[in-house]
Amino acid sequence: MLLPSDWVLRHSLAMWLLLHSLVLMVFCFHHASTACSKLCYCSESEGKTVRCSNLRLDEIPRDIPNDTRRLYLDYNLLTSIPANAFQDLHQLSELDLSHNELALLEPGAFRSLGASLHFLDLSSNRLVTLNPEAFEGVAARSNLTNNPWHCDCNLQNALPRLDLEPVSLTGIVCQTSEPPDMGADGVPFLLAKDLDLCVVLKKTTDVAMLVTMFGWFTMVISYLVYYVRANQEDARRHLEYLKSLPSRQGKSEESSTISTVV
Repeated sequence: MLLPSDWVLRHSLAMWLLLHSLVLMVFCFHHASTACSKLCYCSESEGKTVRCSNLRLDEIPRDIPNDTRRLYLDYNLLTSIPANAFQDLHQLSELDLSHNELALLEPGAFRSLGASLHFLDLSSNRLVTLNPEAFEGVAARSNLTNNPWHCDCNLQNALPRLDLEPVSLTGIVCQTSEPPDMGADGVPFLLAKDLDLCVVLKKTTDVAMLVTMFGWFTMVISYLVYYVRANQEDARRHLEYLKSLPSRQGKSEESSTISTVV
């Protein structure tokens, strides 16, 4: 039978081992979440900086430390940024994605970075348009230069929905435009005053509305004509039917003649 002192000693030892295990687990988890990526180089100057530059990466490494402040993914082979690509990097203030092959930024690509991100570099990629849903909550200063921007009505409608610093949008220089004869090629889109690339769409919409209204008007007129003709035919048939009935006057005269004879 165990003495009270032995029981307390054993339970204290068990509690100490459990606490030690928990501390070790927390330390291992924290180390795993803050350790440097296997492919990249890390430094601790003014916060953690992770450099994954010029590694021919075709996707974003998944083991980037959670406490990263600056992340450099430039000079790689990235073609798209998927949704929630940086969801665990809540301290990220600078993100460099320049000199890649980026042509697609999926909706929610930079989600969760809005509160911390101060600078975003997307220069020298293959972006032709911007999806506002990709920049959800992001109000950072951005470098958008050296992309083959296609300035059209979609891009014109997207720009007011972006929360990026206005100076960032001066980097959108139209390489092509639609319609092509608007004088937008080679011009910073934001600085092109009185440039309305939706004018063709508006004209097309107006024409479509006119055609639709004309179609409805034609249908109404056709129905009215049909209705009038149908009623005229019914009236004619009813009149012929009435004419075919024996007249009351004839019957009255016949009755009077019989009464006289009697």
